[in-house]
Amino acid sequence: MLIDGYDTLLLDLDGVVYLGSRAVPGAPAALEQARERGVRLAYVTNNASRTPAAIAAHLRELGAPATTEDVVTSAQAAARLVAERVPPGANVLVVGGSGLRLAVRDRGLRPVSTAAESPAAVVQGIAPGLSYGLLAEGALAVRQGALFVASNGDTTMPTQRGELPGNGAMVRVIATATGVEPVYAGKPDPPLHRESMIRTGARRPLVVGDRLDTDIEGASNAGVESLLVLTGVATAADVLTAGPGHRPTYVGEDLRALLLPYPEVRDGVCGGWRARWKDGALRLEGDGSRIDGLRAACDAAWAAAGEGRAEEDAVKPVLDRLR
Repeated sequence: MLIDGYDTLLLDLDGVVYLGSRAVPGAPAALEQARERGVRLAYVTNNASRTPAAIAAHLRELGAPATTEDVVTSAQAAARLVAERVPPGANVLVVGGSGLRLAVRDRGLRPVSTAAESPAAVVQGIAPGLSYGLLAEGALAVRQGALFVASNGDTTMPTQRGELPGNGAMVRVIATATGVEPVYAGKPDPPLHRESMIRTGARRPLVVGDRLDTDIEGASNAGVESLLVLTGVATAADVLTAGPGHRPTYVGEDLRALLLPYPEVRDGVCGGWRARWKDGALRLEGDGSRIDGLRAACDAAWAAAGEGRAEEDAVKPVLDRLR
């Protein structure tokens, strides 16, 4: 099985385990089987709006095995980052929800809501109903010299209705108003990965995600292996045209790939498929499962692109075959 040899799965949530209020098909059962095989599950999310307890409860409602201790959030990583840079007990203006406020308090800092309280730092995370007033207070505090930390830079987040604006989009309000860029705590930057490793004690982790620009890049930055699943943001076209830092170790349809043997992929061949680069375009021949075809095509495309990226027009003939 693919999970053999790994002691911990560092799992993204949105687009991997669930989409909004619904589980991704097959995800809860796959995670239960992984845990039964002795693999530690760590749910590592860039979403800072909810507390770890609330996230764990939601996962259990969906049938996934989870405790509060299994959840690692960008809010926790952001709070640790702030605590390392400001005096103990300092005021921190929280532009976000309850998950971020709790994480700040757990680090011995005092969450506040106005610039008039002279916060040493402003920490921002996505939250439903985030108000203009709170964003304005954050901008005032940053202008007064407060450290500016963002839980993550995701410009979008996947939901059942489609992709909605993420924290990275909201961060632009304060950054644009002040001219100050935040320090990011979430994936793909190192603080959240460091938080995950501290909390889990992982020695050989496998990062599992649906986004190339956060999950896979974060794994690449940390020097650990990764599995991209196609149940969230990334498409076949995205992975075929990925640059070196965005190329996953493995590609699977969904989390059930963890419990299957991973086929050998070599020289553009996987299963019954053979991919090759010819006359400036990617070609795919043979037959078999869609995912094996994509694995073969990725191997050929990445080899041809080297340190660059394949052009989308050059991989279109393959996409038509893999629909």
